[in-house]
Amino acid sequence: MASAVRDPSMKPETREVIDVHRAAGRSFEAGGVRSFVREQGSDRGGSVVLIHGVPTSSFLYRKMMPVLADEGLRAIAFDFPGLGLADRPVNFDYTWSGLARWLGEAVDALELDRVHLVVHDIGGPIGCEWAVNNADRVLSLTALNTMLDPATFKRPWSMAPLATRGVGTAWLRGTPRTAFRALFYAQGIADRTAVTRAEIDAYYYLLRRGDGGRAFLRIMRGFELTADKRRFLWAGLAKRPYPARIVWGELDPALGLDQLEIAQRVLAVDDPIRLQAKHFLQEDHAAEVSQAIADLAAPLG
Repeated sequence: MASAVRDPSMKPETREVIDVHRAAGRSFEAGGVRSFVREQGSDRGGSVVLIHGVPTSSFLYRKMMPVLADEGLRAIAFDFPGLGLADRPVNFDYTWSGLARWLGEAVDALELDRVHLVVHDIGGPIGCEWAVNNADRVLSLTALNTMLDPATFKRPWSMAPLATRGVGTAWLRGTPRTAFRALFYAQGIADRTAVTRAEIDAYYYLLRRGDGGRAFLRIMRGFELTADKRRFLWAGLAKRPYPARIVWGELDPALGLDQLEIAQRVLAVDDPIRLQAKHFLQEDHAAEVSQAIADLAAPLG
């Protein structure tokens, strides 16, 4: 089992939220890195791999997993190295390419064959890199508020300080739990009544667990915003043999409608599902997002 999150400043209600999350999953090892996975449901309708971004983890998908399971799907969400309940190895490659390689090792370690892939945030370019290299193992792709043009993507103001060595460390250290909570609500949650303060605070502690957030900052500095990465993703996704769907929180102040338009072009999706949600639509629109995934995935097996 993944090690506990220990911080004397953590309130009991937040500790309970994290303990429940940890108890719902298990530890596993992939590529020499110990991580954490949650699984729910049978695979009679297919396995759905839910890929998170930053500053989140598998915790982001906890509300969606029972809905997908009720639709006859097996929902699987694991933590990338450096985030959530995963280890934070010093010598790990925290670039998008490094995380994509590890994603493949995790899929193999969990003995998954062909999967329905759901990607969010930087999980988009990471998951799509794996999908391009393993097109025969992908049954469908669902994209949620992500970025698919690395060559033109500009970090929003909430991300930019974290990508600068030294500045990111100071920003993270100087951001109290209450400020993190306020930013998370402002950027990510349209319906604040759907997410408690204890749940938001769980993200804060899971992000800093063990290393104070140093691995997270390496991920933030590891964005591969190049024309080469764009050419690779666009060419590979244009040849994909599986269907794609887009579900988008259209109130997202970080990855807005300009990124939706890019995703539509890259994935050739004319009819995205647009929700009155912000960036973390898995939190306050879990049922709608899950149903859209299931409607695509379940008939394909």
